[in-house]
Amino acid sequence: MATTIPTKVSTPTDLRDWLRRVDALGELQTVRGANTEEDIGMATELLGRTRPSKATVFDEIKGYKKGFRVLSNGLGSFGRIAVTLGFDPKASPHELVRMWQERVRKGIPTIAAEVVKDGPVFENVLRGDQVDCLIFPTPKWHEFDGGRYLGTGSFDITRDPDEGWVNLGTYRVMVHDKKRLGFYISPGKHGRQHRDKWFARKEKMPLAFCAGGDPLLFLAACTEIPYGTTEYDWAGGVRGAPYRVMNGPVTGLPIPADAEIVMEGWVDPEEREVEGPFGEWTGYYASGERAEPVFRVEAIYHRNDPIILASPPNVPPDEQSFYRAFMRSARLRGDIEAASIPGIVGVWCHEVGGSRLFNAISINQRYAGHARQVGHAAASVHTGAYLGRYTVVVDDDIDVMDLEQVLWAMCTRSEPAESIDIIPRAWSGPLDPRIHPDKKGFSSRAIIDATRPWEWRDRFPVSQLPTPETKRKALERWGWLVGKGEKPKDLP
Repeated sequence: MATTIPTKVSTPTDLRDWLRRVDALGELQTVRGANTEEDIGMATELLGRTRPSKATVFDEIKGYKKGFRVLSNGLGSFGRIAVTLGFDPKASPHELVRMWQERVRKGIPTIAAEVVKDGPVFENVLRGDQVDCLIFPTPKWHEFDGGRYLGTGSFDITRDPDEGWVNLGTYRVMVHDKKRLGFYISPGKHGRQHRDKWFARKEKMPLAFCAGGDPLLFLAACTEIPYGTTEYDWAGGVRGAPYRVMNGPVTGLPIPADAEIVMEGWVDPEEREVEGPFGEWTGYYASGERAEPVFRVEAIYHRNDPIILASPPNVPPDEQSFYRAFMRSARLRGDIEAASIPGIVGVWCHEVGGSRLFNAISINQRYAGHARQVGHAAASVHTGAYLGRYTVVVDDDIDVMDLEQVLWAMCTRSEPAESIDIIPRAWSGPLDPRIHPDKKGFSSRAIIDATRPWEWRDRFPVSQLPTPETKRKALERWGWLVGKGEKPKDLP
């Protein structure tokens, strides 16, 4: 009998509580003596591209104070994502995806953050001449990066100067020197919209930067949360309790009371410094180096023995594309179903495409044109529109999370001359490596109908794929042959 999996358990209260829970799962390891110039970046790339692999804390980093740590590959397993979202880590990958997509479908209520007067992040306060961003062990993540990036598993906190709402967004942050950081935000992102409004006023933008915080807040910051919704409130709804925030002494922006590292300061619209290049989620140095805004740090707050939460992008599939696939797949399914399109069985934004470039949707065909409708909708809604490239629609006997099954369906159920639609001039961006450097901004989309043709689906050859029940029985009895489960007692 299949075990009943509880759909919700308590979520961690901060990064350290998260680490304790992950350690209890046996999914945490510590490395001592690595350097920031090469070691941490190389190790992180190997960890992120290998599953299963453990969350890894780097401590006693050469040239830095003992206890100043870097955590990488934190969200590189379904078990650790389950811990982050408050699900049972023993649930199977498909159960976790189903439970999370169901939660997103029902709608996640927002719970406003609770303003408090103090918190662990104020255990150490650096102001004036004490401000020094170089005390933190910031790695050079990729061989040809133009500098060290403190901001990878981080988020920037900004406020809309006209509407007043606060956004948490994950954007890369480079260290220039003791008091200056550089940051890049792609066009269209909420943080970029805030920045452009401040600059249009010719005013300095207040900014708070969290370099180490609760993984759930980080997931919220790199997920497509609706415009005008503060990620604190969305993440509070996921955990079922408000986040504790404090009004920053410098900017007044709400900063996480239980964070590891937070910096406050201002961004002058007139100040620029060369930022980049940086290896991005597409697997290329797509945006090169150029002058970008500078964040002048006026205050640093950090806990004793602070932890940098790191999540650098590498050639996909990697850790970043994995956890973003989990989050974006749920958002994409919700967007499609919000358009009142029936018959959606599975959605997965594949890691190999950085969770954006290759999306698969399985359906139970209901009517002529159903597959094309789903494909065009998936390529057009917000979650699937930005930097998309291929949208593949398959029948419900195909496991959308299994890339080989999806490609098999493409090879055997699609006919190139009949099954592919092209959408020209769709939403792209500067990080798309395939678009000519002088023509960034637009790209095309391919909608691939890899379903059995509606008109003669009843005459299409019968698939050899086992039914879900047969597959379940096979895994229960013979999974031990491939490292899954235990050998049955009735076998000698």
